[in-house]
Amino acid sequence: MNTYIGIDLGTSSVKLLLVSANGDVLNSATEEYPIYYPQSGWSEQNPEDWLVATAKGMESLLNGYNREEVKGVSFGGQMHGLVLLDEQDNVIRPAILWNDGRTQKQTDWLNNAIGQEKLSEYTANIAFAGFTAPKILWVKENEPENFAKIAKIMLPKDYLAYKLTGVHSTDYSDASGMLLLDVKKKAWSKEMCALCSVKEEWLPKLYESYEKIGQVRDEFCLTNAIVTAGAGDNAAAAIGTGTVNDGDCNISLGTSGTVFISQDKFSVDGNNSLHSFAHATGAYHLMGCILSAASCNKWWMEEILNTDDFSIEQDGLEDILGKNAVFFLPYLMGERSPHNDVNARGAFIGMRPNTTRKQMTLAVMEGVAFALRDCVEVAKKSGLQIKETKICGGGARSNVWKKIIANVFGVPVKTLCVEEGPAYGAAMLAMVGAGEYENVEAATAKIVKIKGTVQPNDVLSASYEEKYKAFQQAYPALKELFAQM
Repeated sequence: MNTYIGIDLGTSSVKLLLVSANGDVLNSATEEYPIYYPQSGWSEQNPEDWLVATAKGMESLLNGYNREEVKGVSFGGQMHGLVLLDEQDNVIRPAILWNDGRTQKQTDWLNNAIGQEKLSEYTANIAFAGFTAPKILWVKENEPENFAKIAKIMLPKDYLAYKLTGVHSTDYSDASGMLLLDVKKKAWSKEMCALCSVKEEWLPKLYESYEKIGQVRDEFCLTNAIVTAGAGDNAAAAIGTGTVNDGDCNISLGTSGTVFISQDKFSVDGNNSLHSFAHATGAYHLMGCILSAASCNKWWMEEILNTDDFSIEQDGLEDILGKNAVFFLPYLMGERSPHNDVNARGAFIGMRPNTTRKQMTLAVMEGVAFALRDCVEVAKKSGLQIKETKICGGGARSNVWKKIIANVFGVPVKTLCVEEGPAYGAAMLAMVGAGEYENVEAATAKIVKIKGTVQPNDVLSASYEEKYKAFQQAYPALKELFAQM
């Protein structure tokens, strides 16, 4: 029996899946690693921690299984992180992560001095604080001794791929979030490299997500396994949910939250509020990303309520859906789409002496849904219409949250028989690279199955429409205050 390994290098842990050729999940393993916050708003990890955790997870994953049956390995991974290697391929400094906010100065310089119009022309996107290019400029300006050592610039999952194969590679979907790729042409942007003082030989070779980059090195004892380039976490998750055809939509409720819209043809929204990226299928997608999604609920439950029993806290919330007078702005790490504001903060609004714990819990979940709706509104202005959506991520396990999403968006929300996020999509990319399926679309058509659908309720949707209009006014009212803070 042919088997495949999908690896999801997440922000707090790495998840590995062993999957059969027909999509059955045979085994899984998860290993955690720390995040470091050297200063307020900074976020870093040690790439060596990823490697140690992945190797440990691999041993657990394959315990009792035939390693010779593993035919392919691929990846989904946290995007935008800056991994710097020297001439000996040693890590120069800790990786600066996607949710790190130190690069506002560099982001402003790119957007204002270079100009959003030029950036969009060069890369199809504007600068966001989380993107890789502003991080490179930050290192150049603040750590010149480290900048002088650079021989390779990599993304997190690509560092793992290098360690498994010895090949410096990246795929188009992940590279799209660096602000160094001409997304439309699928080539490194010479203009952006020049602006960021990046030598093109520092950048890895570009592949489609399903293309073979090499074989697993002998020391990993997977002698029959090829490795494909993999994809950024959201593109990999979209493969895992079958979001591969023109107009398909997927919502991810992970640490961050995304609205992912698959497109056959390249396009850019008028204000660059959404990311215009390559898809793991070989086509393209538009994506809105909010920096804090399920992480808001985790913060509220664990840090504020001091509980790990999320389900108990959500009991009874369905009884007050659409009736909540409390609002929550979910900008705990600043915000990306559509506001692009590193200064944005989380906030509760509308509390009274009789405000309850339940109302505040519901407000957190509703606030995330409203922030995702902000992204959809941008897509609508570009002429895109979302008729239904799939959903994945840790937050998708909550029935209440799915019902909120369905009614805030006013569309059916489809859940999946197998919801394993980026790791599941990564396993499918490995299948395509190994020749198990002709292409990604064929793999998802065979493997991805719908378990159920949460339908919107007309009355509840109308109530949430009014609440959303009120939510839209909150960020503009607080924007200047956030900047002062």
